[in-house]
Amino acid sequence: MIVGLLWLLGCQLAGTAIVELTGIPLPGPVVGMLLLFVALVLRRRDGEDDPVIQVGDYFLSHLQLFFIPAGVGVIAYLAVIRDAAVPIVVALVGSWVLGLATVGWVLSLFLRRVPSVAGTEGAPGEEIE
Repeated sequence: MIVGLLWLLGCQLAGTAIVELTGIPLPGPVVGMLLLFVALVLRRRDGEDDPVIQVGDYFLSHLQLFFIPAGVGVIAYLAVIRDAAVPIVVALVGSWVLGLATVGWVLSLFLRRVPSVAGTEGAPGEEIE
């Protein structure tokens, strides 16, 4: 379990160092997650005995605890959030609509590339012989 935790913390530290050295406009932990993803793909270890999987499973089983600091932060800054409620709601709804439209657009692009299987199925609810 310690080895898996060292993998996670090492990738986060490496990501933070890369951001600090290069000035990339990304959070260090995000770059660290990308590094961890690349490392896991290159390692190609499957199974429950992988220490990174064990640590990940442990953290996922206690995921609800990670929301406590965020909730405390919201309560601590409630006055600031109340003053900026309209811009926050506009940003949330706007990003949701933009994300939904992007997913729909990407799906339509993918569906155009899939070969048509017309004629292989009947109408909805109709039995195929």
